[in-house]
Amino acid sequence: MDTAFNSFKHQQIDVKGISIHLVESGNKSKQTILFLHGYPENWRAFENIMYILKNDYHLLAIDLPGIGKSEQITSSDKLSIAAFLNDLIEKLNLKNIILVGHDCGGMITYSFIRHFANKIAKAIITSTAVPAVEPWEEVKRNPHIWHFAFYAIPNLPESLIEGKQRLLFDYYFDSLTFIKDAFSVDKRKSYADAYSNPLSLKTSFDWYRAFPKDEKDNANYIEVNIPVLYLKGDKDFGDIKNYIEGFKKSGLKNITGESIANSGHFTFEEQPYEVAIALDSFIKQKSK
Repeated sequence: MDTAFNSFKHQQIDVKGISIHLVESGNKSKQTILFLHGYPENWRAFENIMYILKNDYHLLAIDLPGIGKSEQITSSDKLSIAAFLNDLIEKLNLKNIILVGHDCGGMITYSFIRHFANKIAKAIITSTAVPAVEPWEEVKRNPHIWHFAFYAIPNLPESLIEGKQRLLFDYYFDSLTFIKDAFSVDKRKSYADAYSNPLSLKTSFDWYRAFPKDEKDNANYIEVNIPVLYLKGDKDFGDIKNYIEGFKKSGLKNITGESIANSGHFTFEEQPYEVAIALDSFIKQKSK
């Protein structure tokens, strides 16, 4: 389900000298949801769900720094990106938002709620493991997650993949999905284009190279009391119960989990209506 681009307003927002591509839709009088994509996608990962929810929420999505039409920042560790995101939220004068992150965007969301929880009302983390949070070590040992180690090698991934992003990304979209036609030809091309700049490609690999720093940043216990929802496709790798338990041990005191039926890793693309229902239900629940 690819939606019409004229449903969205595109802006470039200056955040301390860095231009960030922001996409907006929905009702400005409603609760704001800010979406953070993962690898290898851009803001369009949320195009379908933004269309579904446009009457009930004020919806924002960005290209992460260095990806697509957003300029780079100096650091790629998730805490630094979260701090930059906090600057963006302040620039936009947003209050009590809902923060939603998928894949790498989920790692950033985790860092954000640990250090800037006062800026958000609730958070949703989807389809990701988080550095230093169980079952992180188990995930790193999974042979299907070979790219974690490969991308950590300096320079080599850039040399091998530059100009061949579409081939690699198609492999991920085909192998990590349960719904095999979830990605249209148009979206596949759009995602490859978003990483066509060598600096964008390097930025995405640097997310993985920053994992040792992320592990150190996440190692300490920080109690977080805001409501958090963890979503995961039921056909994705790993038992969701282990992820929820890991988050609780790390300090997320008010986290719940929900499996998305008939979905692999790319839940927002594979089952946008089911994810929309889960998000809407969670957001409308009264906080404990």
